[in-house]
Amino acid sequence: MPRAPRRIALMLDLQWPYKRHAEVYAGIQRFAEERGWITVIDEFAHDTLRHRQGPADRYDGIIGRANHALVRMAAARRIPVVNVWPSSPARHLLPGVFPDSTDVGRVVAEHLLARGFRTFATLTSRKNVDNELEVREFTRQVREAGFGCASAFVPQDPFRDLAHWKSTVRLLDRAMAGWTPPVGVYVGQEVYGRLVVQATQRKGWRVPVDVAIVAGKNQETLCEHPRPSLTSVEIGYDRIGYTAAGLLEQLIDGCEPPAEPVRLAPHGLVVRESTDFYAVENAVVAAALAYIAANSHRPIGPDAVARAVGAETRTLQNYFRKSLKRPIANEIRRVRVERAKRELAHGDRALTAIARDVGFGTIQRLYEVFRRELGLSPGAYRKLHRLKGT
Repeated sequence: MPRAPRRIALMLDLQWPYKRHAEVYAGIQRFAEERGWITVIDEFAHDTLRHRQGPADRYDGIIGRANHALVRMAAARRIPVVNVWPSSPARHLLPGVFPDSTDVGRVVAEHLLARGFRTFATLTSRKNVDNELEVREFTRQVREAGFGCASAFVPQDPFRDLAHWKSTVRLLDRAMAGWTPPVGVYVGQEVYGRLVVQATQRKGWRVPVDVAIVAGKNQETLCEHPRPSLTSVEIGYDRIGYTAAGLLEQLIDGCEPPAEPVRLAPHGLVVRESTDFYAVENAVVAAALAYIAANSHRPIGPDAVARAVGAETRTLQNYFRKSLKRPIANEIRRVRVERAKRELAHGDRALTAIARDVGFGTIQRLYEVFRRELGLSPGAYRKLHRLKGT
């Protein structure tokens, strides 16, 4: 006799129109369709379990933004739960699947450091565990590079009421009073990224020349309009949902939960106008960086870059080492790797074509650089970072 489809409750706060909630839901549904699961949106699953009457109320498992009530009721009913809320007050009591927030902090810091910034700031919320991990790694990265970071905090929800809003505006102004342009800034939420842009306009600062901003997790509507558009981190939340569903299946089948939460690396940055600038005092280096960004897909080397900006190669090398602490060839390779990563995450183009079009020339060279710098092959990178729908 065939087994009845598994019935899975989803407690994801879907009434809030956040990308992270909707995409986690989409990833779960993709897994559910593959397995023939029945999924039930139940934002009060803990209450359903408390008052369960019969088979119609049965859940084989639950994926949710877990609270203590859900932990208690699910444990009493022996129903496995996978948590997808990193800041959950019950996060230490359940297996969970979350973004690798430490890696987010690293990616953002590396991006702003590569743009030549030497002054940095963060603007995040204290009660957000993702933000805490991001800021910790961001700060570590910029300090290892020899620079400081001014961290300030704002409420998770600035719109609670008028008094709360006015207090938030004062906190934002106070934080920005401590910034010395040109400054590279990580802002934890897209809406605060927009508020920072508005504040820079009041101050007469330019984005990205005076303030370069990386904001939030690529909520496209807020990131893309109005100009300047905001550079942001693409997490790939659908993978969070898909992986959480896979973990729940293992728990239902009797497997032991992992000792630590499962953390998935972000896809990377979606670079937009708010960081489209190189904060270097040397105008020749700035011109060289712009040339590399525009031409790295071509077979260029240090000599070609030097010719393009009207400098001797040795002189330009010295400028690069003084301004950026790295040689010209390293910058060319870094930009090519970033191009390749975006290509790999966004489609199924042949690796030979990607290697040629991003400037590595041969697939062997692409493999060599990925193995050395990322510790995995281009194919493995694609498998880990593929965006939904590609």
